[in-house]
Amino acid sequence: MVAFDLRLAHSGAIAAVRVWPAKEYTRVTLELEQPLAHSHFMIENPLRVVVDLQGIAVDSALRELVAKVIPSDPYIHQVRIGQFNPDTMRLVFDLKQAVKPQIFTLAPVAEYKHRLVIDFYPTRPPDPLDLLIAQTEATAIMRALAAEDVPGADTPRPSKRELVRGGGRLLPRPAPPVVARLVTIAIDPGHGGEDPGARGPRGTLEKDVVLAIAARVKAKLAREPNMRVFLTRDDDFFVPLATRVSKARSVKADLFVSIHADAFVKPRARGSSVFVLSDRGASSVEARWLASKENGADLVGGVNLRRRNKETAQLLMELMTTSQIRDSRRFAASVLSELGDIGDLHKPQVEQAGFAVLKAPDIPSILVETAFISNPQEELKLRSARYQDQLASAIVRGIRAYFKANPPGPRGKIL
Repeated sequence: MVAFDLRLAHSGAIAAVRVWPAKEYTRVTLELEQPLAHSHFMIENPLRVVVDLQGIAVDSALRELVAKVIPSDPYIHQVRIGQFNPDTMRLVFDLKQAVKPQIFTLAPVAEYKHRLVIDFYPTRPPDPLDLLIAQTEATAIMRALAAEDVPGADTPRPSKRELVRGGGRLLPRPAPPVVARLVTIAIDPGHGGEDPGARGPRGTLEKDVVLAIAARVKAKLAREPNMRVFLTRDDDFFVPLATRVSKARSVKADLFVSIHADAFVKPRARGSSVFVLSDRGASSVEARWLASKENGADLVGGVNLRRRNKETAQLLMELMTTSQIRDSRRFAASVLSELGDIGDLHKPQVEQAGFAVLKAPDIPSILVETAFISNPQEELKLRSARYQDQLASAIVRGIRAYFKANPPGPRGKIL
């Protein structure tokens, strides 16, 4: 019988540690050279989550975890690491508030090895609609104050299609009211957290670019009358695909816009695209390939299969409707037209494919691929604040044009 020291045998088991703090939840990821047996329990006074890892000793990679917990983390106060016994390494997370921890493992995928994921969710998660109502009230107050200080400021710039010829020069076309009631626009920055999305030749990450564009869209829409905006994520954390859809439905969104930045195997590919859901297969080979890649985000980002299966089953109970796809195509055409005014289009028509994130059966939904981050020239444009602002303005004009042509019907009382 040969005896050996587990601490030596597994001294290189931790490849990396990462912490993703956000208001919604904090994720801690341990990337492992090989899977490890683990267990956990909670202590209430004081609040702590204890995680035991079998067959591993404390090493330099794991010690980095202590420094990666930041003071502003909403859930973790600090983490302590120690060798509980020769075969067990213990992590103790001291908490700031009560949580419902979710701990699960992920098999190797993309650039990642085995992962042990520890998610800290609040025991009483905030209701997205309550947050949106509070945000709307705060925006209304700020808008009223701004109107008192600078009357008539920040009038939206008309697009080419909003101009008509008069007296030998271009004049703005008189604009009817955009909407007769308060409408909600759900903006979905793709990827996030463990899922970086595509990566440009200079290392630009899709998740960072699309979050920046989404923030600009939100700021512009907040200045539109009778519109309020909800972001499915407002920070660098991962949101599963089905959760993005359920969030939009929970705030009773009238439109859903998922923002991405293309990557393709050929670096010459360029231009913007707009996609809607398809119930008859993809409209092109590229559309099918892209949908397959985007639908794999849950595997890369890291989804707790028990939660995902429940959310997905609920979503699939709601059948997609012909009217949703019809309205989505109209909406997509409006946005595609505006994007064509500021740059190249990859395809001159709206494309269709089976994107999971577009499957809200009662919300017109589109996926905007702003540009090819894999194209060196377009990567530079996507890094530019000026081009990000142009993209955001085009999306806003597309939303405005859609509502002009398709005014939203009446709805019950909206707070």
